[in-house]
Amino acid sequence: MGTKRQFRIWRGDEDGGDLQDYTIEVNEGEVVLDVIHRLQATDAPDLACRWNCKAGKCGSCSMEINGKPRLGCMTRMSTFEENETVTVTPLRTFPVIRDLVTDVSFNYEKARETPAFAPPEDQAPGDYRMKQVDVERSQEFRKCIECFLCQTVCHVIRDHEENKQAFSGPRYFIRAAELDMHPLDTRTDRKEYAQAEQGLGFCNITKCCTEVCPEHIKITDNGIIPMKERVVDRKYDPLVWLGSKIFRRGQNEQVKAGAQPQVGVHHGLHSHAGGSHDPAAEAQAQRGLNWNREVPHPTAPAVDENGRLPLSELTFDRPAAPSPFGDDVTFPLPTEHLNYAHPEQDEKKKH
Repeated sequence: MGTKRQFRIWRGDEDGGDLQDYTIEVNEGEVVLDVIHRLQATDAPDLACRWNCKAGKCGSCSMEINGKPRLGCMTRMSTFEENETVTVTPLRTFPVIRDLVTDVSFNYEKARETPAFAPPEDQAPGDYRMKQVDVERSQEFRKCIECFLCQTVCHVIRDHEENKQAFSGPRYFIRAAELDMHPLDTRTDRKEYAQAEQGLGFCNITKCCTEVCPEHIKITDNGIIPMKERVVDRKYDPLVWLGSKIFRRGQNEQVKAGAQPQVGVHHGLHSHAGGSHDPAAEAQAQRGLNWNREVPHPTAPAVDENGRLPLSELTFDRPAAPSPFGDDVTFPLPTEHLNYAHPEQDEKKKH
């Protein structure tokens, strides 16, 4: 015989709704999704809930349980106290369709915008070869089941609707990291693309995406932070920066003469994608992507009347390249306004 447990489940659609109370029987070993199925078979046959494999491998049954994004099929009822009311709500970041079902098409739009794997042109399918160490290096990121819990908990998207157009989110940052590590991927601008088009600079590495990942992928430590470091190294490493200054010096005469550089060809100018000197990346940055947003125009290095860099340019407190976080980016996210807290945060305060 099971025990009676109290549930509060959000019922409604895009026009609104509220939490409704249910008392439902729960048996030993069951998960939240089991209880929802029993509820559908008894008291609420019209309750909408998305699910598929019930084994934690499809990511379909994403929901918020007691305020934390989880998979319904992987959240055991034994994790809650017997007298605790279990509150189940839809993912808050995405538009509600009905009850616990949300419209996650935002994520698929971002997936379409992400450049696909580009294999070597001189190798036929079936002839690709890579070392096991390279396979293992990015294997962690391929474990993603696209439950989008990391996307919904990311406060850059969750709290700021205006960011969605320019921010892809943690799921697609690890996709970029995976392809950047792939030895057979011929695109060389994955880091620059993540910075310039996916909004990597918006992420302030709170690690909330890592905490909710059901596959235990270290999204922040192994994906986002290394990508940020490589972008910043490319832009701000003193040796790389000085080398780029020297390299551009030979182009100064052409710039002084008023010649217009061709789009996609590096002529000593830089844009957001120019750190790699990749012509395709530069051309893409100049065109923009699908968001019709302003892309910073290339700027020539400051030179004196002799076509040389002045001493002040070399000793300036910031390099002559756009910030990887964008010059116009602000983060109106003070700590006290963050709506997600680590489960152990209160425990630490007690001690």
